[in-house]
Parts: sequence; C-alpha cells; structure tokens
Amino acid sequence: MQGRRVDRIEEQLRIELSEILEREVQDPRVRLVTVTHVKVSPDLRHARVFVSSLGGPEERKKILQGLRSAAGYARRSLGQRLHHLRRIPELTFDYDDTLEKEMRIEQLLDQIKTDEK
Repeated sequence: MQGRRVDRIEEQLRIELSEILEREVQDPRVRLVTVTHVKVSPDLRHARVFVSSLGGPEERKKILQGLRSAAGYARRSLGQRLHHLRRIPELTFDYDDTLEKEMRIEQLLDQIKTDEK
C-alpha cells in the first residue's frame, strides 16, 4: 500500500516540477530541461529529480547549477500546488544519462552486426 502512494507522489512531483521549470523559473540556465523521473525516499523527506537536456557536458553543468539554485523556489511552488501533502520533500537535482547509455548500447549492437557480415 505504501509503495503505491510513493509511486503516485513521485509521478505527481514529476508533472508539477516539469510545469514549474518550464513556466515559472526565469533562470536562463534552466532551458529546455525535461524531468525524466523523480525518486522519493520512503519517509517523503527527500526527492531526487532526474533531468535530461540536449547539449554537452558543459551545458549539463550549467543546467544543474541553475536547477540547484532554483530548488528553493521550486519547493515553495510545490508547497502551494500540493497543499494536500504535509511535507514537501527537499529537492536534489541529478542528470539522467539513461538516454546516452541506450544510444551507446545501440551503437555497440550495430557495430557487432556489421562485424559479423
């Protein structure tokens, strides 16, 4: 029962944070950011927010700096939107490199196919 509640809260946080980052955060470093998923601790005190964006490592670094500086604002905005939650979790932003890993695996598989021919 508790697991389903945490899953619902994670999805709700993902949706709300996506909207907040897209529409409300004015920091120019936080542009074209996609919130891929949110992982909340079982006690709902901490949330790791995974984001992705286009750009190289330097661009990612700037984006994460912008997100970390906007974390307090995003948390306050979540508090106004999700007033049914007793506690809004502390937000920690991390880059989600899943897409790059998938592309690398795909590249390796293609290479294997061409080597076999």
